[in-house]
Amino acid sequence: MFSVKIIISFILTFLLAMVLSNSIIRLIKRIGIRQTTLFYVDNHNSKNGTPTMGGIIFIVPITIIALIYIKSITLIGSIAIFVMLSFSLIGFLDDFLKVKRMKNLGLKAYQKIIAQSLISIVVALYCYYHYAIGSSVFIPFLDIYLDLKWWYIPFTFVVFIATTNSVNLTDGLDGLATKTAIAYFSTFLIILILLNFKSPSQNTESLILFSSCTLGGLFAFLWQNAYPAKIFMGDTGSLALGGGVACVAIFSKNPFLILVIGIIYVVTSISVIMQVVSFKLTGKRIFKMAPLHHHLEYKGIKESKIVSYYTIITIFFGVISVWDLIRTL
Repeated sequence: MFSVKIIISFILTFLLAMVLSNSIIRLIKRIGIRQTTLFYVDNHNSKNGTPTMGGIIFIVPITIIALIYIKSITLIGSIAIFVMLSFSLIGFLDDFLKVKRMKNLGLKAYQKIIAQSLISIVVALYCYYHYAIGSSVFIPFLDIYLDLKWWYIPFTFVVFIATTNSVNLTDGLDGLATKTAIAYFSTFLIILILLNFKSPSQNTESLILFSSCTLGGLFAFLWQNAYPAKIFMGDTGSLALGGGVACVAIFSKNPFLILVIGIIYVVTSISVIMQVVSFKLTGKRIFKMAPLHHHLEYKGIKESKIVSYYTIITIFFGVISVWDLIRTL
């Protein structure tokens, strides 16, 4: 019976997002909410003027359908929705300011970090004191639980800050953040189903429904966001996705799986850090442009191929993660 709920929640979210997508795109065009590309990303000049803030297309249906199916706002799947919405609000403000100023300058970096930090510390405290989450985390491939005790709070805080910004950095090519997120949430949906099979729980079931709804919304958004994109998700969508990515891992006590299934997010962030550190210390750049996907573009690899490579890599590490869990069941 629960398996039917998973399928129906996915289908309903997909259909609602598909129905809303064209209307939202027309509305965004009419209002004049369009992307302004960074001046130094000259090979993306053709994308200038593409409608943005498209994250609304999947965020609204996910919220509506997931809350209908999860029902209880005390379950952690419902909390994941509110976390996603909170990060989305930061992204919305950032996108709004970019559109208003007609340049790629939204919220200042410190303003973003302060807002993200407030959400992250609240979520970290919530997880620490929640009976179903607590301070223990699972270490994949070693098959052990590690109790971080009070260190769990700063640990979770860092995970949320790092993950949301890493997913945000990944949103740089048509369909890239969408396809990698689909691969990520598909993997976690399987993992959560397996965990629930081993130890049934209403909280785990609520996370499963959250993941299935997220997948439904993302598949519908991909219809519009695949190359060549008719609309971008903007920070409205990418920060929301980052919050969701962190939630399913943290709430299921599997934060370290972000490093495995979300390997693309890790590589993307590391490439930016390496570029910044190298330039500040030596005045030289390691990559032609950071993040890495822009470097690969400048090396002559087509945008659609880069997106395919990143998606395949995410799926590959997702399969490894599922295999490791099956081995321990």
